[in-house]
Amino acid sequence: MLGELKPPSKSSSRSGAGRTTDLAAANAAAASFAALTARLDYLEPVEIDQVRKAYRFADEAHLGQIRASGEPYITHPIAVAAQCAEWKLDAQALMAALLHDAIEDCGVTKPELIERFGAPVAELVDGLTKLDKLQFDTREESQAESFRKMLLAMARDVRVILIKLADRTHNMRTLENVAREKWARISSETLDIYAPIAHRLGLNQTYRELQDLAFRYLRPWRYAVLTKAVTRARNRRRDLIQKVQRDVEDTFRAAGLPVRISGREKTLYSIYRKMDDKHLSFAQVTDIYGFRVIVPGVTDCYTALGLLHQNYKPVPGKFKDHIAIPKVNGYQSLHTTLVGPSGVNVEFQMRTEAMHLVAESGVAAHWLYKASSTDGTGGDRLGTKWLQSLLDIQHETRDAAEFWDHVKIDLFPDAVYVFTPKSQIMALPRGATVVDFAYAIHSDVGDHTVAVRINGEQVPLRTELKNGDVVEVVTASVSAPNPAWLGFVRTGRARSKIRHHLKTLAHAESQELGEKLLAQALRAEGLEKLPEEDEKHRVIWDKLLRFTGNRNRAELLTDLGLGKRIASIVAKRLMTLLAEIGEKPDALLISRERFTAHETVSQGAVMLDGSENASVQFARCCRPIPGDAIVGYLGRGEGLVVHVEECPVARKLQAKDSERFIAVEWSDDPVRPFETSVLVTVSNGKGVLARVAAALAGAEADITHVDMGDEAAQDATDLRFVISVRDRAHLEAVLRNLKRTSSVLRASRMRQSGTVD
Repeated sequence: MLGELKPPSKSSSRSGAGRTTDLAAANAAAASFAALTARLDYLEPVEIDQVRKAYRFADEAHLGQIRASGEPYITHPIAVAAQCAEWKLDAQALMAALLHDAIEDCGVTKPELIERFGAPVAELVDGLTKLDKLQFDTREESQAESFRKMLLAMARDVRVILIKLADRTHNMRTLENVAREKWARISSETLDIYAPIAHRLGLNQTYRELQDLAFRYLRPWRYAVLTKAVTRARNRRRDLIQKVQRDVEDTFRAAGLPVRISGREKTLYSIYRKMDDKHLSFAQVTDIYGFRVIVPGVTDCYTALGLLHQNYKPVPGKFKDHIAIPKVNGYQSLHTTLVGPSGVNVEFQMRTEAMHLVAESGVAAHWLYKASSTDGTGGDRLGTKWLQSLLDIQHETRDAAEFWDHVKIDLFPDAVYVFTPKSQIMALPRGATVVDFAYAIHSDVGDHTVAVRINGEQVPLRTELKNGDVVEVVTASVSAPNPAWLGFVRTGRARSKIRHHLKTLAHAESQELGEKLLAQALRAEGLEKLPEEDEKHRVIWDKLLRFTGNRNRAELLTDLGLGKRIASIVAKRLMTLLAEIGEKPDALLISRERFTAHETVSQGAVMLDGSENASVQFARCCRPIPGDAIVGYLGRGEGLVVHVEECPVARKLQAKDSERFIAVEWSDDPVRPFETSVLVTVSNGKGVLARVAAALAGAEADITHVDMGDEAAQDATDLRFVISVRDRAHLEAVLRNLKRTSSVLRASRMRQSGTVD
């Protein structure tokens, strides 16, 4: 976290000033701008002056603040800026790195930074600032909101995350000076969030360092044991590795191919993860050592691969071509694992200088490689699709914790590569489904997906994608996202788009239901219909909204439909307000409503025809169907729940919450069938289930679920079906058809509680 390594207040931090003269001198040297100047030779003199100006301001702002290590606090911003200078970031980014704690810790305001250093620098600093000054319900909520702000700033300007990662890297390098009880939290956060972001953006060097530093403080004992084991193995295999390197250099020299070879050692954390995931001992991890071969051009990568395969046998299945199909973060290399002397596996990576720069620095390579990529397209390509997807997810998801959940789904290093019918390559997280693919193409394609073909064959929408699949999506304008998709989609983009659509749909339907409920309640108070939002009634609606606490009429109606407010209470308040401007209730309408209140048909009842979707639920405890006497319960936040009048659950609710029950009735023409449960007792024998299913099909009833129970087969067995029927008359016909079937002893409608009709 920004500023994590500093004491809580300036007063307590000043107590560390009583140090020796030598330490004070060393600290002063570390805090000087000269320590940074040597790295800024790539900037223009005027830009260096701007950075110096930011340093002086930061030095003054942090005056008197001491880090837990005893160093002046300004050493931290200087170290962060130095890391950014390693990536050759521009002057604005370096200024923001020096000022990154100024708003949070020194009382400096954003307008002040805009006035002194310009809006771009102030925006960068603001993007890096935590939200400590706001009040949140929980630490997790605060953290999620902080990450959301940082990631959105990062999506607009990737320099924000580069500075943030430089800040976290320096904090991790000096974590030993922090209280030990904070190690686990800070290290876990680094492993779960910052290291994956670094990997997603191709910052390989930073990714590896953050993982190892977090591992060191999260698992100190394991880290120490592995360090000793790797050191022993390095000494034991030094001769073998040197022999491999000499052989490879001789091979390339003989072929006349100029190369630069460097050793590569697996990080301690990646060794630990491999041992833990695959239950291996250290001796069984064979790919600890490897080499990088840097060659002049792309064709030379493949030439080098052929030469290596002539020298040593390749390990089957261990060749990967990330040049033809780059990783999602822009990484490109050829990977192969060879069986070296003594049977030791050695990995080789072949890449060009440009690929090596991207492999180590990722998005930062945009600045590092500016000289030979003046149009900036190389850097803009790296990671930008993911950065843009953050803005898409934010547009659909306003809740910070939900946003962060979506983003974490996408922070996965593994990917599958699939093709569109036009041979365009798309990268998706491992485990992604065809629905994720559809949303990756476009949200409209995902929303209207009805079927998918993989390699020419139609497959279910939950099918997971595999490398090399050719995926074709079939859409229909009338189709809409299914809530069941949330159970199998893997990408944050798909999840947020589906949820957004369902929320929008539910709100529209709830608003329509709320309007019906309020109109019904107003009729009971003597008003024929809702007042318009015209000039005459605008003041009335404003007063009513202040009473209910809603922002507008649509929100009030939605809350009524969701059961968050009671229509009768709102109606009484509205009538009181109307009376103030002289509008009186209709006495004849009131008496007519009261007279018909006990009748089967009430003029104000909500009509149900099955088209209500999310705003109306039919209770699973009694599964009402047209023809049943029904009641409506307005659950808190779950819309209208319809029960059969005699349902025991409904009667219990009526006893304790009667004001939430409203009149409901069936439409004369329902638009769809409704589910109900039937219990069929049969005598055991061959083909019984098939005969029962045929009887149901013959009566035009669809089977949606069947349960045969777990008990061992007896002479007589109960079969429980959930079937779709049009109404009670249709159900009676189905039961008659079942009773006429051979082997059926009894057939009756069943409540889920176990009672039968």
